[in-house]
Amino acid sequence: MECTVSWTGNAGAQSKMGFLAETGSGHVLMMDGAPDAAKPENGGLNLAPRPMETVLAGTGGCTAYDVVMILKRGRHAVERCSVKLTSERAEKDPKVFTKIHMHFTVAGKGIPAAAVERAIALSHDTYCSATIMLGKTAEITTSFDLIDLS
Repeated sequence: MECTVSWTGNAGAQSKMGFLAETGSGHVLMMDGAPDAAKPENGGLNLAPRPMETVLAGTGGCTAYDVVMILKRGRHAVERCSVKLTSERAEKDPKVFTKIHMHFTVAGKGIPAAAVERAIALSHDTYCSATIMLGKTAEITTSFDLIDLS
């Protein structure tokens, strides 16, 4: 896996702290810094997500992917899955994540709650490399709602 991240510079109206990530799979992602009222030359223009927001979003994508895959492999009729991540970060540099809560909402027909709980646990403990990696600095907790569409 590879990714190239390039500073977009401070040309014209662009953010002074904008970055373009080009992934090995051929996709692009913009990132930007927060505006800095005290030192505008150091801040962004809020034109894209912050880099740490993309880390959190990637973690959500990684674990949601696992949960859907595990449920499908178990032949459960999963129709929707989302995960809302809330986090806290250290106050001093490096401002690592210290707490992350993942709340899943899974919808489908006749899915047992135990199957959802197991899928989340397998993702959290075995498959989601992002969650496992962030678990080195953050306390990660999970919860879920199950919507029966039968």
